[in-house]
Order: sequence, then structure tokens, then C-alpha cells
Amino acid sequence: MARYDYIIVGAGSAGSVLAARLTESGRNKVLLLEAGPDDRRFWIQVPVGYGKSFYDPRVNWMYMTEPVPELAGRASYWPRGKVLGGSSSINAMVYIRGQAEDFEDWKAAGNRGWGWDDVLPLYKRMESHAWGESDYHGGAGPLHIKAPTTELHPICEHFLAACEEAGLSRNPDFNGASQEGVGTFHITVKDGMRMSASRAYLWPARRRANLHIVTGAEATRILFDGRRASGIEYVRRGRTEHARAGAEIILAAGAVNTPKLLLLSGVGPADELRSLGIEPLLDSPAVGRHLQDHFDVGLIYRSTVPTLNNQLHPWWGKYWAGSRYLLTRGGPLALSLNQAGGFIRSRPGLARPNVQVYFSPLSYLKAPPGTRPLMNPDPYPAFNISVSACRPTSRGLLRLRSADPAESPEIRPGYLATEHDRQEVLEGLRFLRRLAATPTMQRLIAEEIEPRPHGDDDEALLAHARAHGVTVFHPAGSCRMGPDPADSVVDPTLRVHGLDGIRVADASIFPTLPSGNTNAPAIMTGEKASQLILGNAA
Repeated sequence: MARYDYIIVGAGSAGSVLAARLTESGRNKVLLLEAGPDDRRFWIQVPVGYGKSFYDPRVNWMYMTEPVPELAGRASYWPRGKVLGGSSSINAMVYIRGQAEDFEDWKAAGNRGWGWDDVLPLYKRMESHAWGESDYHGGAGPLHIKAPTTELHPICEHFLAACEEAGLSRNPDFNGASQEGVGTFHITVKDGMRMSASRAYLWPARRRANLHIVTGAEATRILFDGRRASGIEYVRRGRTEHARAGAEIILAAGAVNTPKLLLLSGVGPADELRSLGIEPLLDSPAVGRHLQDHFDVGLIYRSTVPTLNNQLHPWWGKYWAGSRYLLTRGGPLALSLNQAGGFIRSRPGLARPNVQVYFSPLSYLKAPPGTRPLMNPDPYPAFNISVSACRPTSRGLLRLRSADPAESPEIRPGYLATEHDRQEVLEGLRFLRRLAATPTMQRLIAEEIEPRPHGDDDEALLAHARAHGVTVFHPAGSCRMGPDPADSVVDPTLRVHGLDGIRVADASIFPTLPSGNTNAPAIMTGEKASQLILGNAA
């Protein structure tokens, strides 16, 4: 049986960081297990290639939730990365850290070392920002951050002008002194290529003699000696294999697969495990609970001016964009489709922004999972604007269907379960209608098209949200961090309560969702975990 100092399960946003940081000194022998394949694939590295991976089971877990009561019984499709780099290899690349207050909230909940002053240096350590070193950005880190300007579609400027007419201010940097306002998104792209956590951290580290990366290896059980984690059982090419760790096991498999692996290993709600024939090792009631996600509702408008649809729908437009990309690493294929947006306060009296706005200079029909590998733009000029509540209060859960590791878990996201969340959806949609009424938007909009609300009252707007709202792909909190084992899974050092030799480091540990996209906080969590493990944390 192979033996290592550390075994990392999951080569995603945090796992890639850990593999690189723990092997930097050359002293630690590390095994990195990834269920998916290598990420050196054309459509993984092309920024807009996430349209190709959205329904590709080779690199995507393609989870489906249970029917959601508040969504009129609709299930929600949850793409999650199953490839080196994890979801950072298939996401929309928007780089948002969250608000300083988010991390102060984590600290106030008993998570010492996770306040804004603690995590800002980690973010700066991560970054090689296009604007260089500053009070808010790093200039020499492994993760390259692009701040697109002239490359963006011209219609983005119309959107920003309309937002100003609606009373919002412009903000050139949502990761700067303040998150509030509207502007263009910074993205994890360098030289026209996706800057996933794998490309940033693993690629420079993968030739190290003390790092062993095994792809196509799905972890099925944590091995324990008493209550000390000592190894991992995994399946590769149909064979069951085992590896041992002398120092620690680190679970970085994400907000779905990390709690799933703990539950399969007997760590979770004891009665629930017994009902499935799994002997509990540790009664840990919070495993799989407190599941959170950002929920998005949008409106689509037919445009009076050309949008990306005009460029990317016809075959000759695809050919032109592809040729330009291959020759110059530029053009629309080198960017995200989420090009502009912002953070707003949806009502007076709020201390900070509570709603995120997304603007995409195109529209597309999303196929049911498995029916079409590429999201195809609609055959007419159109654009999409959507909103999501930054800090939802609804909570869901994740649990096993059976003791079979090959079976997907039961996911109940709990969208719109609270009055708070329903109210913020209503306020977000009312903002979009107010934005559409500005002079600039009135010149830009030919018509609001289906799917759309049929009315302006609360009932009609909520009916639209229930029928058409979707995940923003930000699941978190299912192994949340906190000081109390009764309602959290890991302590502030990321050690699993009640066990030795095992930590969790991924978005599942977030006590609450950060205000914005979650990839940057997940990478930061990997940086934090590496410092905690190596004894370098303040």
C-alpha cells in the first residue's frame, strides 16, 4: 500500500492550491486524488469553452437536485467540475472575493483567523492582478486576474449608462475599497487562456518528485484507525485501491462530494447512517446540513442593436470567432459571457449591497442535461440581465440515498424557503424593471421576451422566479466551519470536530455564503488551509 505524508481528495479550486503549497519545500510527500481526467483539453482552456463542458459528463458531475417545493416542484441542474481544477475549470471565471463584512461575520460567529484582515493577505498572495500590486491586489501570485475593457461587447456600455440613469454609481473594481456599484467583471484569464486553479497552481508543481497526481480516482471511503483518519479507499479503472497518510487527510472534493465521502465513511447524523446500513463512526449532525446556494432570476430582452448573438449564432460567426481566437487568442472566445454587472442595495436602509446583478450581451437556450453539449446563442439580437440575493437565508441539505458510493446523493437546495429570500427576489426583479424603463434601455429594448413575468404584482413576479429561476452554481456550507460540533463540521483550523488527522478545505466549510461568486473564496480557503497545516497561519 502506497504511503504519503498528506492525501488530498479533490483537485479543484482549493485542492490544487494545497497540492502546490504542501509540496513547495520538497519535504512533504503528497498524493492528490481526482475523480476526473487531466485538464489539458482545448475546450477546458478556452475561456468560453465552458459552454462545451456544461453538459459533458467526462468533466462534469452533472448533478440534479430533488424537486424543489418553492420552485413549483422543479429540480435544479448542478454542474460541478470533475477534472483537474474542479469547477474552476468549467466556470464562468468571474473573480469576486466577497464583501469585507462577510468575513467579519465569519469571525464573529466564532471563527478566529477568518476576518477580513486575516483573509485579505491571502487574496493578495493568490493574485497576479492586471493592475499590479496595491493595497487591495497582489501582483506576483500564481492566479492571474484580467480586467477587460476595450475587448468587451459595446452593449455593456449601454447597460452601465442605464444603471447610472437608475441612480447607481460606477465601480471599476468590485474587489477594491468597496463592492457597491456597477462595472465590468474581472476574470481569471491570462493571454486568452482560462486561469483555473489547476493552471495557476498544479501546472507549475506537477513535475515535483514529491507530488503524485492520480486522475480517474474516485474516493469511496476514508480509512480510520480508531478515530484517526489514516488513509483513503478509492476506485480507479474498476479496481479498488488504498493509500495511507502519515500526517493528514484533507478533503477538498467540494460542497457535494466532501459531505458525501464523510457520510459514506460513517461520519454524519448517526440515525440517518444506520438507516442505510452504515455503522456510525462519529455522530456529526451538521454533515450535509446548512447547504446554501445563490439563486438567480433574469429577464431577456430582444435588442435594437447587435449583440453577441449576431456574432456567435451563425456558422460563419462561429468560424470567424474561432479563427480569431486561434490566431490572436482574442475576441469573444477569450472572455466570459458574464461581462458586466454590479452590487446594489435593493431598498433604503440597508448597510451594504444585498443583490448581485449580471449582464450578458447575449441570450441562449439551455438544453436539458445531456441533450446538447454547447449553449447556442439565439438567432436574433438579445441580452440577458439577472439578479441574485447575495446572502440568502434559505438552507438545504444533502444526504445519501444508499451506502453505494456510485449513487449520487440526494440534494435538497431549499431555494426561496424564507420570506427574506422571496422578498429580495421581488426587489431584484423590480430593480430590473426600473432599469428597463431608463431612457438608455428604452432605446435599446425592442421587447421583453419569454420567459418573462406576466404582470408586475408580487404574485406574477414570484411565479416567474419559481418557474424560471436557476442556481448560480455556488453551493456551500454543507460541512460548515464553527466552534460548536452540534451545528458545524470543522473548527476554525478546518479540523473535523471529534476526529484526528483529517481536515476539510473547500466551499463546504463556508459558514455563510460570501456576497458574490465563490471561486475566489474557495481558492483563498486552499491558501488558508495550507498555512494552517504548515504552521504558518497568524
